Amino acid sequence: MNGMTTTETTEQTTVLITGANKGLGLEAARRLAGHGWKVFLGSRDEGRGRAAADKLAADGADVVMVPLDVTSEESVADAVRLVREHTDRLDVLINNAGAPGRAVPPAEATAEEIHSVYDTNVYGPVRVTHAFLPLLQKAGNPRVVMVSSGGGSFAVVTDPEQPVSAMHELAYSSSKAALNMITVRYAQALPHIKFNVATPGEVANRTFAATDMNRHTGQLTVTEGTDSILRLAMLDADGPSGIFVDRLGPIAW
Repeated sequence: MNGMTTTETTEQTTVLITGANKGLGLEAARRLAGHGWKVFLGSRDEGRGRAAADKLAADGADVVMVPLDVTSEESVADAVRLVREHTDRLDVLINNAGAPGRAVPPAEATAEEIHSVYDTNVYGPVRVTHAFLPLLQKAGNPRVVMVSSGGGSFAVVTDPEQPVSAMHELAYSSSKAALNMITVRYAQALPHIKFNVATPGEVANRTFAATDMNRHTGQLTVTEGTDSILRLAMLDADGPSGIFVDRLGPIAW
């Protein structure tokens, strides 16, 4: 993929990952720490976050646990202050924290149900991105990765061959579609920062990664699920912005 080679710098690369105490976030943290990056491990649950950070640190990772509830303005502000204690810039932000919703059928869905999912999946990434923009803007090659879903793609959801087309719910798929649009608008307005979207699945093969959110029913491993996230996190200065990829390459919006 043109422009999708890894970034090499003499300074240690810094990354903040939301929802990183388990699943895709934790695996992305482990893999990026393995490249020598300094990882700020965001976790809503402090106990689980510290346990995850301690495990990574025991394996040699440079990791700082950051208490971070993306639905709370106060928590996000506290996270910025903590990160600033360790660095004067943020190279990469991975907005990974997500809520699956309860798969309520459209006829039964209420605004309250949708709002709770949007608070994490849409407003959360906006809260975190807005708060960390000053630190991102101080980086030489800042990158923001939004973790979305094939379920947020109109092309996927309207394809009767895709399993998600028969999963009748409003909250999750529409929240990820909103996140996709938000990412494109950020990319257009802030060309000095790379804003891209990753889905952990393989759209062409109609597969997705096994995580807590899908009760580990996915066919791909959590490591395979993070391939697309890492590719976008490690873009070089000539890499693209405003694209949507899975682990096999670009996918349709």
